[in-house]
Amino acid sequence: MHRTFPFATLATGLFATGFALFPVLARDVATTELYDPFEPLRPQPVQASASTTPAVVPPPVPAPPKPPKRLVISTSTGEASWYGPGFFGNRTANGEVFRPGTMTAAHRTLPFGTKVKVTNLRNGKEMIVRINDRGPFSGDRVIDIAHGAAQHLGLVSSGIAQVRLEVLR
Repeated sequence: MHRTFPFATLATGLFATGFALFPVLARDVATTELYDPFEPLRPQPVQASASTTPAVVPPPVPAPPKPPKRLVISTSTGEASWYGPGFFGNRTANGEVFRPGTMTAAHRTLPFGTKVKVTNLRNGKEMIVRINDRGPFSGDRVIDIAHGAAQHLGLVSSGIAQVRLEVLR
């Protein structure tokens, strides 16, 4: 059984009782707060008064740990040179492929994997490099720095520079 209800009757009934239907626009709503039917059922936080108990202060967020300071085993100074573009793709003395931008170096006697802090004495720039090759084999140079580290230290244009080496543990 289906019953029809004429719209005119509905409209007449609504207007007769004092109600009217109007569209509601977003600008007509005074607040953006939504109605939550479960709000009365949720437990409300208890406000502590100043006379009863002090407010609970959250614990401070710990600062991130500082990287461990490396111990300097030995220090020396001397002349450094750099090498790079002609050797890219070749193997270093420890078997790695020499790639552009690496922060590595060649030393005559230090074991492979040794970290060395290299400081350019002309400009004060410093860089930690890893020994993965043997050399230098010309003059009295103390270290041969890969192209990436040499750019950072600012010795690419000059080709050579006086440096301080600090062997790190």
